[in-house]
Amino acid sequence: MAPETLLKTPLHDRHVALGARIVPFAGWEMPVQYEGVIQEHRAVRADAGVFDVSHMGEVEVEGPRALELLQSLLSNDLDRIAPGQAQYTLLTNDRGGIIDDLIAYRLDRCRYLLVVNASNREADYAWLREHEISGSDVRDVSDEYGLLAVQGPNAIAKLGLEPAAKNTFAEVEIDGVQAMANRTGYTGEDGCELLCMAEDAGTLWDSVLARGVTPCGLGARDTLRLEACFPLHGNDISPDTDPISAGLGWTCALDKDFTGATEVRRIKQQGPERRLVAFVMEEKAIPRQGMPIEGGGEVTSGSHSPMLDVGIGMGYVPSAQATPGTRLTIDVRGKPRVARVVKKPIYKREGT
Repeated sequence: MAPETLLKTPLHDRHVALGARIVPFAGWEMPVQYEGVIQEHRAVRADAGVFDVSHMGEVEVEGPRALELLQSLLSNDLDRIAPGQAQYTLLTNDRGGIIDDLIAYRLDRCRYLLVVNASNREADYAWLREHEISGSDVRDVSDEYGLLAVQGPNAIAKLGLEPAAKNTFAEVEIDGVQAMANRTGYTGEDGCELLCMAEDAGTLWDSVLARGVTPCGLGARDTLRLEACFPLHGNDISPDTDPISAGLGWTCALDKDFTGATEVRRIKQQGPERRLVAFVMEEKAIPRQGMPIEGGGEVTSGSHSPMLDVGIGMGYVPSAQATPGTRLTIDVRGKPRVARVVKKPIYKREGT
């Protein structure tokens, strides 16, 4: 069997030139780290870091019935946002399972851009096309764009951008490069995600680094999102997990009939059998995905926290064990280790 051909982002050569450690991720060759995960993580928490997230998928939906189509498929209510605003939402199946979590950008009254997870790009696009209606046009435009996430308390200032409300976006120019600056992110810090034409991504990357922003890999992106308790699709959420159990009920407008809404309403009314919780290890141990939690639970994400210097994680436990302060026993490589359920997020910088 021939080995899989991995895709490369427009910035691949720059990552190699910077000495990044390149690894396969969701079908792509991606930088997992440069100087080191801990240094990059702390740079984002204290200053500003930039991530190449050009592997993410972009799907454009437009037409006079684009809103009607998306309202029937996405869990959140797009009527709540105006052009120039973005919304975190879910693509759900008939059982209320999470096909993907994504950001929907309302470009204008009849045009939307969905930024989806790289590993789900093809499945999301196929699902949208399968349900396409007359008066809506769904296009995969992923190859047209580069996407840079610039995150950290000094990110906006270093980019020379004006402060703006979270979950808004605007056209900007940075050192001659046109981009859409989206006030979104996956780190728990301030910042933005810069969407530009693929051919401009290298120039934009160079400009961001020249402004004193630290290049960061996917390793730090994962530890940052875990401290912030942002779910990772494929780990913490999947087509077999529902929004209520995952703590994402707030993304579901249950007064509308999106795909799977009936099942989500039922789970909310009855109460979920299990819940996705955050926890901190009380013993020296690093939890990892798949480790059993005594009582019928399982770790879905785990790592060392660079800010707290302890093992942290998220996992599903029976609802009776989900209260903050509850102690959990996790099987860490055959040894029982104690953790404590904590309120989300696990880490939040003072002043944020």
